[in-house]
Amino acid sequence: MTPFTKVLVANRGEIAVRIFRTLRELGISPIAVYSEADRGSLHLSFADESYLVGPGAPAESYLNQERILEAAKRAGAEAIHPGYGFLAENAQFARAVSAAGLVWIGPPPEAMELMGSKVAARQTMSAAGVPIIPGTTEPVETPDEARRLGEQFGWPIAIKASAGGGGKGLRVVTSPDEVERAFETARREGQSYFSNPAVYVERYLEDPRHVEVQVLADEHGAVIHLGERDCTIQRRHQKLVEETPSPAVDDALRKEIGRIAVEAARAVGYRSAGTIEGLLSKEGAYFFLEMNTRIQVEHTVTELVTGVDLVREQVLIAAGQPLSLRQEDVRLNGHAIECRINAENASSGFLPAPGRITSYREPGGPGVRVDSGVREGSEVIGLYDPLVAKLCVHGIDREHARRRMLRALAEFEIGGVATLVGFHRALLEHQCFAAGETCRGITESTELANRAEQLSHMTTSLSPGSDGRVRERIVQAEVEGRRFEVKLLAPEPPYAELARRRRGRDSRHAHHGVARDAVVSPMQGTVLAVEVADGDEVEPGQVVCVVEAMKMENEITATRAGKVSELSVEAGQPVSTGQVICLVTQDAD
Repeated sequence: MTPFTKVLVANRGEIAVRIFRTLRELGISPIAVYSEADRGSLHLSFADESYLVGPGAPAESYLNQERILEAAKRAGAEAIHPGYGFLAENAQFARAVSAAGLVWIGPPPEAMELMGSKVAARQTMSAAGVPIIPGTTEPVETPDEARRLGEQFGWPIAIKASAGGGGKGLRVVTSPDEVERAFETARREGQSYFSNPAVYVERYLEDPRHVEVQVLADEHGAVIHLGERDCTIQRRHQKLVEETPSPAVDDALRKEIGRIAVEAARAVGYRSAGTIEGLLSKEGAYFFLEMNTRIQVEHTVTELVTGVDLVREQVLIAAGQPLSLRQEDVRLNGHAIECRINAENASSGFLPAPGRITSYREPGGPGVRVDSGVREGSEVIGLYDPLVAKLCVHGIDREHARRRMLRALAEFEIGGVATLVGFHRALLEHQCFAAGETCRGITESTELANRAEQLSHMTTSLSPGSDGRVRERIVQAEVEGRRFEVKLLAPEPPYAELARRRRGRDSRHAHHGVARDAVVSPMQGTVLAVEVADGDEVEPGQVVCVVEAMKMENEITATRAGKVSELSVEAGQPVSTGQVICLVTQDAD
């Protein structure tokens, strides 16, 4: 029987589309929500009904619990699936969903609260006999305390936000001199992203593998794992490539870390799909890192090698049904790789690159899966995560999967915005990846960035396409003798985007006279911190300000030595691409 009639997905983009597809297979009507910025987004066309969760700041719309619950009530939904990000790990929202008489498709809020705090999670895991990385199990209050811990554990150390995740709130410190800045940054990111400034300290493992284990648990006491995923290839502590099985895990270690993951899930009374993340040292020791109490971005590779639809299991578990398989039923068949195709420029330090997609063609053929939330004409919105698509392949073995991924990447066409397609081609061609190594020092290297830029020029299309923006138009309509004002959302003509670009060029040309001295923002975002003042002397590479864009912090630095003048930004202020932050001038000889 169909467990629910209607389910609202409190998310956007590719994860919303992916969940909608499983809901349809289950005979459930999918309900979408959207912000004002997302009026033209693809996920709306996959839903049976869509509800605006503004007005208000578009970045906050998917965090508006009251409006989301109101939309669920209007739609007659019986359950809410949060996807990942936004409210997915918000215990308060999970309780509000239940209080509204709806079913929460996710874990119990108590487990979310416990594992949402890394400090509390480390305490719980340690008590349960699960190995944790040496470090504190209480928050660290001052930079001086962090310095003492660095001397105790040995450098480098990691200062981490207790509520952090996805690389946010994490700073690696190699010496006492770096502690103060790292401590304040980790606290600021913890407060900004997770409303919790608490941080802790742990020993930083040199060149470990990031290995995580997928778990499923139902309310009948069954807990199983579905093997591991290797997520070692990262930039700025955020994942870029995931694969399963891990090239560093054999059957014996897989059994052991699977046991650890199941014990960890049992220790917190877990239910639904979740991920136990860990670090595998060069010596082969495995340590608990954190638990993600939601579906993961990279769940796709596990689905490809096990044949298990993890979203389907989530929905059925929430409906009170037992797991559809036992531990002895789990089989890992072949090898799967996922490449995250972000709108970022690898040759410019992975800067976000929002904009309009002018052409779009997904690869296909045997063993290729693309989870995407865009189409030709879609806008990659600077307010949200820069993920455009997840390109996944399944092969007989790792080398087969690697070559299949290279073939699929060569077929992928995304025009109008910079993406990581060229970067992934360069990475998968590299000897370090082919050999199954960690690629330490390669991922963010100039060598790989240069090769990525060459490959990007070979594959990127810049031809203009249809514009995906919409315009509002108010018309009068009469229904059963009653007159209404109706707001129509019609596509903009292509020339509108060309006009915007021309205005942007004119604006940049207006600053041409000060270009040599100007420090400009390379992206649209929000200023989180300003590190200089008018009159300060700066050196090349010195941080001027920190700008948050597409959920990432970016340091804007001086390109020359000189004196700061005409500083025009402050913390909390929005900035646009090309906006002049300040001037750095040198005294005339």
